[in-house]
Amino acid sequence: MRLGYVMGAIALLIAVIAFAAANGETAIPFATVLHTIANHVWQAGYDVDPIDAGIIWNYRISRALVAACCGAALALSGAVLQALLRNSLADPYLLGISAGASTGAVSVAILGFGAGMVSLSLGAFVGALVAFGFVALLAIPAGRGASAIILAGIAGSQLFNALTSFIVTKAATADEARGIMFWLLGNLSGVRWPDVYLALPIAIIGLLVCLWHARALDAFTFGVESAASFGVPVKRVYVVLIATAASMTAVMVSLVGSIGFVGLVIPHAARFFVGTRHGLLLPVSALIGAVFLVLADVVSRIILDGQVLPIGVITALVGAPIFALILCHGRVLR
Repeated sequence: MRLGYVMGAIALLIAVIAFAAANGETAIPFATVLHTIANHVWQAGYDVDPIDAGIIWNYRISRALVAACCGAALALSGAVLQALLRNSLADPYLLGISAGASTGAVSVAILGFGAGMVSLSLGAFVGALVAFGFVALLAIPAGRGASAIILAGIAGSQLFNALTSFIVTKAATADEARGIMFWLLGNLSGVRWPDVYLALPIAIIGLLVCLWHARALDAFTFGVESAASFGVPVKRVYVVLIATAASMTAVMVSLVGSIGFVGLVIPHAARFFVGTRHGLLLPVSALIGAVFLVLADVVSRIILDGQVLPIGVITALVGAPIFALILCHGRVLR
């Protein structure tokens, strides 16, 4: 039965990615998409227009795969943080990772850190790790567990957001400021296959690590003391899972920028379908997050003729009303 569910989930994800490859600024027949994939994977030898094949394989499929990995990783991170911190409003950006990544990116793009040898993504990744380290340093001496992490995350986010705004205002030209602001709202336009080779292993490893600790996350539902009484090594689980969530978020933000509401809303949506047992909640959250972000990317490319919207705009437009609906029904704060 479980194998059937896994195969069904994989089939759904493949279908959504194929749909994303066929739709965009210019629609391409679905058969052409299948032929292009077959040519690259199995050397099938179908006659496909080289321009269409290039758009499908080099642009749209790589973009859809990164979107799927990013959606899955952010949703997983949100589900893990909500369980560990016992806070239904927790999401990956609670730890200040997104704000730190933004500061790292603008430091490379505008201030020239790295003297041209450091990419925008690498700068964002380093900034995300610095922000997470800053939040950890604030939270550990406070010694109040989840509440200390939440407060430290808020402080870290505000600090690094302020640094980003200062750098952009002080040193950026109009064109640089426009490009950075577009990236900060979530931008998949620049991703290619090398980004897939980074995003895919991180998403898979993150899912496996989280699933390995699914029972421990179930125990955390009843509180830290209860988890410890069940034999859960609380400190080790905290360190491993928060580091996993932070790493996944840092990598994805470094690739595509800040994308909000995925880590906040998707775990709540998954709970409607499968309840709170993390053995099911985690993979379902990852699947819904992947599908949601791939479809959001398609919408961002077709909603305005001749323009591509930042994907963060689409996730906010969809996620905010859904979260408000969940909030009004009282499901979030129970």
